[in-house]
Amino acid sequence: MADEIINKVVQSKLVTFDLEDYYPKGERKVLDVKDWLYEGFILREKEFRKYLSEYDWEQYTDAFVAINCSTDAIVPGWAYMLVTTKLQPYAKKIVQGSLEDLETSLYQHIIADLDVSEYADRQIIIKGCSHKPVPPNAYLLLTEKLMPVAKSIMYGEACSSVPLFKRK
Repeated sequence: MADEIINKVVQSKLVTFDLEDYYPKGERKVLDVKDWLYEGFILREKEFRKYLSEYDWEQYTDAFVAINCSTDAIVPGWAYMLVTTKLQPYAKKIVQGSLEDLETSLYQHIIADLDVSEYADRQIIIKGCSHKPVPPNAYLLLTEKLMPVAKSIMYGEACSSVPLFKRK
């Protein structure tokens, strides 16, 4: 009679934490202000305000929006603030920066609001592979959040994890 195959991963006390499970649903959009700059580089306030007043903001309804400028233009802070005043009635979240900056901001709020009490004195594996664009900073934020409560933290998969932290 052959030996029975036992799945030790299933029997272990390890808890897998997958950041992808917390990925916020919604469309992501980038709003590049370069198109509203003279020759893509110079902000002329009167023209800039005119572009903003004529722009279709409804296309950002329920979207997560990253505002940036893809040229080397020096855009004053108030310009991004002014764009935000137009986006705010429509967008779910607005950041200045890249899509990665946007994802990081979303995860900052998600992780800050997490109740980690269920992970107290547990061995945790933070799952590393994801199909959604989970930003690298989210892994750091989660590690920092779990350290005060976890018995140990690893990264990867149960079959090949990298130890990161073990409480003494």
